[in-house]
Amino acid sequence: MNARRITAQGRAGQAAAWRDVARTYQRVSAALDSALRQAHGISANDFELLTALAGADDGHLRMQRLAEQTGLPLSTTSRLVGRLESTGLLARYMCPDDRRGVFTQITDTGRAAFAAAGPTFAQVLAEQL
Repeated sequence: MNARRITAQGRAGQAAAWRDVARTYQRVSAALDSALRQAHGISANDFELLTALAGADDGHLRMQRLAEQTGLPLSTTSRLVGRLESTGLLARYMCPDDRRGVFTQITDTGRAAFAAAGPTFAQVLAEQL
């Protein structure tokens, strides 16, 4: 029998497993978003951006790389960065070597917000998973 052949029963099992993963992701994402907004005034996506930048060398990444690391579309990343820049959590600047490139930098205020929100993020994950 061909190892690549998947039976109808196998496909149904895979589809059911995928639906379970998708439901879990939606449930956990909603819980994270709600808790982070209520306690810290940031969304779950905001927290993902702060996480990526806080873990980056010197706290900055090119916009494209930030989108890749968070798994968010570039347009969504740009919109979120603009909003977080207006609140002082992030800053943007032009790449000195390539004027087409834009870097995003976490600010000291952003690092403080990230540190404050971390325990909430961890608590929600522990409760939900």
